[in-house]
Amino acid sequence: MKIGGRALRSDAERTVRTILEAAERVLSKNPAASMEQIAEAAGVARTTVHRRFASREALVDAMTAWATEQFAAAVHAANPVTTPPLVALYQVTANVLRVKIDWGFAMSRAREADPEVARVHAEALERCDEMFRRAQESGLLRPDVDLTWARRVYYALIHEAAQERDEDADALATRLVDTLLRGIGSADQRLS
Repeated sequence: MKIGGRALRSDAERTVRTILEAAERVLSKNPAASMEQIAEAAGVARTTVHRRFASREALVDAMTAWATEQFAAAVHAANPVTTPPLVALYQVTANVLRVKIDWGFAMSRAREADPEVARVHAEALERCDEMFRRAQESGLLRPDVDLTWARRVYYALIHEAAQERDEDADALATRLVDTLLRGIGSADQRLS
């Protein structure tokens, strides 16, 4: 982990991660929470938080950077370009939901204007598009499905599922993939 462009020792990295995780918990419940409240939740002195983060804004920026890294790692870990399409779809979904649920406050602060956030999201988009192309080629998705529309629906389902903070990411992923692939209507009610 890097803060301020420099790598941290392992003990310092653990402290920073503890602060980031506490900040996520505290700020998710109270976006106006103080640095002192965050320090208390992290079990460290307020001076420790201030030593690592010059300001509340710097702390939120670090949270956003950490969440963005976790999002990128979640997509990458599923190997969506080489894993069988159904497995990849489920694994990407479960991994991304874990990040969006665990880091909801920080993820909501990620701005596309940030070059790193834009890069990570562009790479995730490419991987998702490739995963959907492979799913269509394998017969998992119908041949007439508009893949751009399918991806947009998938993203919307992930966004909505991530609002279910009290439900297990694996169960949500199963429900989401089932909804994406089978829909919610009966098979005999097709419009076209």
